[in-house]
Parts: sequence; structure tokens; C-alpha cells
Amino acid sequence: MVYGILSLLHLILFLIAAFEILSSGKSLGNKVLWLLLIFLLPVVGLVSYYLVGRGS
Repeated sequence: MVYGILSLLHLILFLIAAFEILSSGKSLGNKVLWLLLIFLLPVVGLVSYYLVGRGS
């Protein structure tokens, strides 16, 4: 039950981050790198995106 809730939370955060990345004004290279990071390293990628990547 707990793992199901955590995986649902992770999926929601992943979708929000992916949408923010794709709709941002970043260059195409930066978008691809961030998407690869959050896809290949899910937890580390999401944490680093929310701490570092959301800056203007």
C-alpha cells in the first residue's frame, strides 16, 4: 500500500516536471538533458531538477 502511494506520488511529480521542462523557455539541449536526467535517474533527477533546474 505504501509503495503504491509512493509510486503514484513519483509519477505525478515526474509528469509535472516533464510538463514544466517542455513548456519552459530553455534551449532544446537543456530540455533534452533534464528529461534524460529525470528519466534515467528518477529520484536523484527529480530532486536535482526541483532544487536547481527550476531557476529562471
